[in-house]
Amino acid sequence: MMSSTEELLKRLGVSIDAGTLRLALTHRSYAYENGGIPTNERLEFLGDSILGFSVTDALYRDNPDLPEGDLAKRRSAVVSTRALAGIGRSLGIGDYIYLGQGEKLTEGKNKASILADTMEALIGATYVSNDIETARQLVMRLIGPLLKDAAALGAGTDWKTSIQELAASRQLGTIHYAVEGSGPDHARVFTAVLHIGGTAYGRGTGHSKKEAEQEAAADAWRALSGTAASSAAASATGGKSAGSIAAK
Repeated sequence: MMSSTEELLKRLGVSIDAGTLRLALTHRSYAYENGGIPTNERLEFLGDSILGFSVTDALYRDNPDLPEGDLAKRRSAVVSTRALAGIGRSLGIGDYIYLGQGEKLTEGKNKASILADTMEALIGATYVSNDIETARQLVMRLIGPLLKDAAALGAGTDWKTSIQELAASRQLGTIHYAVEGSGPDHARVFTAVLHIGGTAYGRGTGHSKKEAEQEAAADAWRALSGTAASSAAASATGGKSAGSIAAK
């Protein structure tokens, strides 16, 4: 590993036993190249459930007047691939992930889908090595600031509708999504590039075409809206803001 796992645990503020931590950091590409050893996918599955419940509980308790639809939209915003990848980058998680050679060559440590999946696996690992309360506290330390970020939630999290309305109000032209998939059928990763009037403005990745398109729409909306959130959007896409994509 490029850095010691003790430093990683210090950043997370939790203790995880060595075996479980290594498992949480083992991407399927590394497992495939090393004889089919276990991957972090089961821990990811577990962590996803803990993440969803913890965020839902916090939203329900802290927003007694919000209807179910708004609660669901806010939850979707803060547990998205974009949000989790942004947290992963801020913690430097990419330097600790065990990746296969192919993923290393394509900068897998900076891919949003890999970072987000690893964050969920680390949440699952925290539960396995400790208890549900420790895992919940980790989630709230990581996600809590996003729950209070009005800019991140300001578009109502239906980013495709939001970017369509913004593009129409500025008469920027027709919106088109170019989507490509990669990887095996059981673990496809999709990349979407959003074009407005023939110019690329946003990029996103996800485990489905819909998720990738939503991420691309969010990327474009945050940059075009001119809010402070545009810098967060750039962080969540590896520093590639809509402006930098459009310039290419």
